[in-house]
Amino acid sequence: MNTTFSTDNRQGSPLVSFIITYHNEPADMLHACIESILALSLGDSEREIIIIDDGSDVSPVSFLTDCIDEVVYVRQRNMGLSQARNRGIDMAHGYFIQFVDADDAIIAPPYEQCLDLVRYQQADLVMFCSSDTSETTFTPVSVSPVSGSHFMRESNIRAAACGYLFARRILGSLRFEPNIYHEDEAFTPQLLLRAERVFNTPYKAYYYRARHDSITRSSDQDTISKRLDDTLTVLTQLYRLTDKLSPADRPAMERRIAQLTMDYLYNTIMLTRSAKKLDATIDALRQQGLFPLPDRPYSKKYTWFRRLVGNAIGRRALLASLPLLPRH
Repeated sequence: MNTTFSTDNRQGSPLVSFIITYHNEPADMLHACIESILALSLGDSEREIIIIDDGSDVSPVSFLTDCIDEVVYVRQRNMGLSQARNRGIDMAHGYFIQFVDADDAIIAPPYEQCLDLVRYQQADLVMFCSSDTSETTFTPVSVSPVSGSHFMRESNIRAAACGYLFARRILGSLRFEPNIYHEDEAFTPQLLLRAERVFNTPYKAYYYRARHDSITRSSDQDTISKRLDDTLTVLTQLYRLTDKLSPADRPAMERRIAQLTMDYLYNTIMLTRSAKKLDATIDALRQQGLFPLPDRPYSKKYTWFRRLVGNAIGRRALLASLPLLPRH
């Protein structure tokens, strides 16, 4: 059953659509998330807050009575984060889109600087950082735009989609892949390649609450296996996409694929501690044309890791020396 509540009768398009995805998070965190958006300098006609309740056990609406007039609330059967975000995208009217997880929040002072970039600098996409606290100090800086392709050729990107304020028009048909973990890894690089004016800011404008029950902290073996399998799926999809890219965009995507492949191998070691699993992973990557890692000077860490993982002795050293993950 789908239910929609909206008292939004504004004319025209808002500047920003905030898409909040919700699934069984504490209602007080969702309330704080909404309040952090309402605290921004955006007027009523400049913002749109869309809450996609992805089949929570209990609807949070009764906890939002004081701000329900400020939001569009949609409750749908549980279909996962990707489908919830995709529905939010399809509903959004804003010139720009900002994803926010229901248990996180926007940090107003630095985020205002990001808003100024979309207001006055014709930004296609603004990048910012997360913080583990809602309190932050910052100094405004001057940031020059580059294309998303240029940025990806020169820098490692952060995958989390919540770290980007971007123009809705650059999306086109791009949506999140359903039913996989690490959906941001597939979405974000494609989004960046569509942006011509990217502003990479140092502002810690997003309050991220690390939760002990998150997927990335799970020690459940089925969850770990799905995480690793889904990463390979994303890698394969991005690799196949490179043939369709322009000569300028292809090196940018190749760098991202190499970085993600390194992360995949690193996580295989850290999460399984198994030489057999590591060898099987390398065989799977080799079959897809993703191994050995390309000899590129992307970063010192990449160069170091590529050399070690490229031979049997180095792989044994990695299995023995990398620290064990804490179990939660």
